[in-house]
Amino acid sequence: MLNTFPKTQLALTAALLLSACAVTRVEPPEPATAPAQFKEALPDLQAGTQPVPDAWWTLFNDPVLNDLEQRVVVGNETLKSSLAQLAGARATLAASQSAVYPTLSAGLNGTRTYTANSNATENPGNNVALTASAAWELDLWGRLSMATQGARATVNASEADLAAARLSVQAALAQGYFSLRAAEAQQELLQRNVLAYQKALELTQLRYQSGVAGLTDVLQARTQLSSVQTQLADSMAQRAQLEHALAVLLGLPPSGFNLARTATLPMAVAVPASLPSTLLERRPDIAAARARVQAAYANIGVTDAAFFPSLSLSATAGYAQSSLANLVSTPNLLWSLGAGLTQSILDGGTRKQASAQARATADQVTSSYRQLVLTALQEVEDNLVLAYRLQDEVNAQTEALQSAQRNLEIVTEQYRAGTVSYLNVSAAQSSALNAEATLVTVRNRQLAAVNTLLKNIAGRWSAG
Repeated sequence: MLNTFPKTQLALTAALLLSACAVTRVEPPEPATAPAQFKEALPDLQAGTQPVPDAWWTLFNDPVLNDLEQRVVVGNETLKSSLAQLAGARATLAASQSAVYPTLSAGLNGTRTYTANSNATENPGNNVALTASAAWELDLWGRLSMATQGARATVNASEADLAAARLSVQAALAQGYFSLRAAEAQQELLQRNVLAYQKALELTQLRYQSGVAGLTDVLQARTQLSSVQTQLADSMAQRAQLEHALAVLLGLPPSGFNLARTATLPMAVAVPASLPSTLLERRPDIAAARARVQAAYANIGVTDAAFFPSLSLSATAGYAQSSLANLVSTPNLLWSLGAGLTQSILDGGTRKQASAQARATADQVTSSYRQLVLTALQEVEDNLVLAYRLQDEVNAQTEALQSAQRNLEIVTEQYRAGTVSYLNVSAAQSSALNAEATLVTVRNRQLAAVNTLLKNIAGRWSAG
């Protein structure tokens, strides 16, 4: 029977005394202080806005978009990848938490040994042993706890990454949907103009045949009709490509997805006149970056703990004899207790370099975190000014369209009366077409700005 416990008391006592000297815990720095309000906010205006629900896309009041948003979180492959990454991070955390507990193992071993020139009564001889062993590394310097802290921060980062990916996919789907509806609206506009230009061409041909108009009028009308037909073909191709992109976002092959045409853009959402900069605290990508900073600084503590000795306790108990018969009996009992204090003396600078690398990594992720916050501030400012100013553009362009359409009516009547040339009609037609196409484009940009703004502030007008 082997008893090593008295021999380890001195080492254990010394280690416990040394444990009063904990590894220095380095706290991560805070990012640059953000202003209370965004620069491009309009605090003097009173905008009628409504609260943003968790399903923020429902603000656009489009049932088809609502259905697509429900489907994208289930089928999107990017979200599935982020979910798998989160599962891996959680498994790593569970393993890290298990490292602070003792380990227990059991074994049954049998050997047959022959020794030359032996005086043993039995040669060869048998040995059978049934043993159980336990080991426990004491977390004197916080290495294991800091590793767990870092793993937990990594889990938090993965959870935030999943939320950021979900938000990004939802915003991309909404923007793709708006662009598709804008392409449909452009297509409908061009189809109407094709019909109108065909009628204009027929009118010009009749006037040419009657000798009232010249051949140049006919050629001008044909040129204008062909030009609009070309734009229509391009618009149809664009709409098809956008539908393919939506299918891939939903995790479907393009051939298996068809969206009914409406050619109607959702109405724009009113943006509040004032937004607090604390909204950025809710952004999942910023939360992920902050968690990675915490993980990096926890890793500094883990690498620094390698400079201190490690203390392990061990225990073994079991039975051993030459056969399995009556193996488990008091005469065959053996046990031992022990402790080991290990300190690395020469490692060629490995620990020093690991500590330096951990600090460099912490500096890198901290800078990335701060840059992300600055970029987020810029993104919100950019889309705030777009959301406000594009509404002015919509109003101005609506008036321009009304004027262009009225001008086209007047010029067309004048052409029928023979008081103006077809060149005036052609110019008026182009002006009306461009005005209406520009209005569709501006409305699509306005929806994109509000959609991106909601993504930038994690789908909330308020910090609550």
